[in-house]
Amino acid sequence: MSNNGRADQKNVLGTPLVPCCLDPITGWFRDGFCRTDEHDQGSHTVCSQLTSTFLEYTKSLGNDLSTPRPQFGFPGLSPGDRWCLCAGRWREALRAGVAPVVVLEATHESALRLNTLNEMSNN
Repeated sequence: MSNNGRADQKNVLGTPLVPCCLDPITGWFRDGFCRTDEHDQGSHTVCSQLTSTFLEYTKSLGNDLSTPRPQFGFPGLSPGDRWCLCAGRWREALRAGVAPVVVLEATHESALRLNTLNEMSNN
């Protein structure tokens, strides 16, 4: 995606993308939006409300989102926080039965490359 400006970004519903979370600040661009570009290898496009089960699951796979990392300006995440997840990790969590709820209005349309709207709506 060559144009990564927010104005023309769409969500999975086909409407303008809304912010996922500003506190803590999320997104590939750290602007609160789950938008992406060609450099985002993980496709951080799925806005999810995190659960303790998901945080434990992703930590067990080597991606510890709950531990603060002040040297990187990362506060650590808690259950209830919203965060832009990698589309593939969300799919793995879905298959494992631990996928967090998706905020469709804040989930970028490119998440549909790996996940269906039905899957993201019904979880």
